[in-house]
Amino acid sequence: MHKRSFPALALIALLAAGLALGAAPAGQKYKDKDNDRDSVYKFQEKEEIQKSVKLADPGKPLTLSLDNVFGGIDVQSADVAAVELVAHKTIRAKSQDKIGKAKVDVVLKIEQTGNDVDLYVDGPFRCQVQDCKGINWRDFGYEVTFDFVLKVPRRTNLTLKTVNGGDISVKGAEGDFDVSNVNGKVTLEGLAGSGAANTVNGKVRAAFTRNPAGACSFHTINGNVELVFQGGLAADFLLKTMNGEAYSDFDATRLPITPIKRETREGRNVYQRGGFTSVRVGKGGPEFRCETLNGDILIKKVA
Repeated sequence: MHKRSFPALALIALLAAGLALGAAPAGQKYKDKDNDRDSVYKFQEKEEIQKSVKLADPGKPLTLSLDNVFGGIDVQSADVAAVELVAHKTIRAKSQDKIGKAKVDVVLKIEQTGNDVDLYVDGPFRCQVQDCKGINWRDFGYEVTFDFVLKVPRRTNLTLKTVNGGDISVKGAEGDFDVSNVNGKVTLEGLAGSGAANTVNGKVRAAFTRNPAGACSFHTINGNVELVFQGGLAADFLLKTMNGEAYSDFDATRLPITPIKRETREGRNVYQRGGFTSVRVGKGGPEFRCETLNGDILIKKVA
C-alpha cells in the first residue's frame, strides 16, 4: 500500500534504529512448495464434523483453545451457552490406501474441563521427538485439512493457532485473545479484550469495540498491521517496520529513545537498542507493540 491510500492518517516518523537486519527483501512472499496439489494427491475425501459442547456454568466466561495445523479458523460470537462447532475435513492422498491411513492417523481431540474447552488436531505431523520442533514436514502420502467454523458465547477467551492453508478470523469475542498463524491473515473484529495476534505471511487486523485495558502485541513479517480503536484512546505504542511506514488518526507524542542495553555474552559486552519507536496517544496507558518487516502500521479511529 502507498501513502496516498490513507489520506486521513498522519505519518509517524520511525527511527533508523527500528530497522531489522538480515531479513527477506521487501515484497518477498511465501510460496507453497506444492502449488499443484491435485496432480500429487489425486484421491480425495471430504467429511463434515458437527459438535455441540455445552458450558458447565453459562454464567461464567468460556476459555476456548483451538490448535489446528492445516486449514483456517472462523470464530463468531453470539448469545449462546455452548460451543457450536463445524469442521470441514478434507483428505487428499496419493492412493486410496493413504486415505484410509489418514483416517486412522489424524484425529480431532475435544476435551472439556468446566468452562475450558480444548480442541486439538493430532497426527504424525506433530513432532514426537525432542530434536524436532513444531511441525514434521515429512511426506506422509496424504494431507488432512480442517477448516473450522465455531459459534461461541460473547464472553470467550480465545487461544487460536494454525500453520498453513487458511486464515484466522474472529468476530465479536469480548474476552482476551492469543491468535497465531504462519501462512495466512489474522482478522479480528469487535474485540473488547487484550492480547496478541501474530502471523508471518499475511496482514494482521484488529478492530476494537472497547479500547483494550491491558497490553497488546501485533506482529507480522509480510503484511500490514492495521488497528482500529474507539475515540478517547490513551496508550503507549512501540512501533517497528523496515520496509514501510507508520500512520495514525490520533495525535501522538514522541517518547524518549529506549536506552541502549548492555549484555555480557561469552565474556563480551553486547550493546542493543530495542529498535522500536515509542509514541504516546492521549495521556498514555497500556503498551501496544506493533511490528512488521514488509508493510505499514496503521492506527485508525472509528469514524
